[in-house]
Amino acid sequence: MFKRWIDLKMVKGAFPGKIAVVLSCEHGGNVVPDAFSGLFRNASGILASHRGWDPGALDLFMEMGDAGVDFSLFSETTRLLIDLNRSLNKSSLFSEFTRLLEEVQKRTIIDQYYQPFREKFSAHLKSLTDEKRFVLHVSVHSFTPVFEGKERNADVGLLYDPGFGLEKEISLLWKKKMAARLPGLHIRMNYPYLGKNDGHVFALRNQFGPENYAGIELEVNQKYAFSKQFNQSFCGVFKDFLSVLR
Repeated sequence: MFKRWIDLKMVKGAFPGKIAVVLSCEHGGNVVPDAFSGLFRNASGILASHRGWDPGALDLFMEMGDAGVDFSLFSETTRLLIDLNRSLNKSSLFSEFTRLLEEVQKRTIIDQYYQPFREKFSAHLKSLTDEKRFVLHVSVHSFTPVFEGKERNADVGLLYDPGFGLEKEISLLWKKKMAARLPGLHIRMNYPYLGKNDGHVFALRNQFGPENYAGIELEVNQKYAFSKQFNQSFCGVFKDFLSVLR
C-alpha cells in the first residue's frame, strides 16, 4: 500500500535499484514546419520570444541527459503551432496563429506533432512500469525573467502536486541538494506556476498513479539561458540528487 506520509529520510532509500529517471522538453525550439510557414509569415519576433519556445531549456535538458537518465524526449516545434504541454480539451492548445484553422487542419497538426510525442513518451513509461520500476519524470522548461512588466523573483522553480504521492518529498530533497551546492540560487516551490495545473505531467499522473510515477516540472529563469557554466553546475547537483534517490 502506498504511504503518503513518507519523509525525506525514507525517500532517500525508497527506490534502490528500482527507479527510472526520464526527461522531457516540450518547448525546446521555435521551429515552424514548412507546411505551416504561411501562418507565421510576420511572426518572427513572437517566435523568438518566450511565447514561441523556452529559450535555454533544450540545452539544459541535453546536459541533464548526461546524468544517467533512462529515457528522454524533446520537441523543437514551436508551441505556437500546438502546445505539447496542454491537454487536447484546453483552449490554449492552439495559439492565435492556429486557433481559427479548420478542424481537419487542426486534426492534422495533432496527428503529426502532438500525438507522436505524447504517445511515444507514454509508451516508454509504460514499458518501465511494466518492469516494476518507479518513474521519476522531470519536464524541463524555462521562464521569462519579466512577465507583464513584473520581475519574477526566482532562479529555479520546482513544480509539483503536493497531494500526489512522493512529488513534494522528492522536490524538497532536490531543493535541499541545490541549496547546499549552489547557495546563491533562489529556489522556489510551485513558482512561477502551480505544479498541479494542466500539462504533460498532469496527464501522466492520471495515467500511471502515485504508486508508479512522480512528475516534477523544472522551471529555470531565462537569464541563465545558454550558460554552459550554469548548466554544468546545475547538472552536477542533479547527478548527485539522482545518486541519493538510487
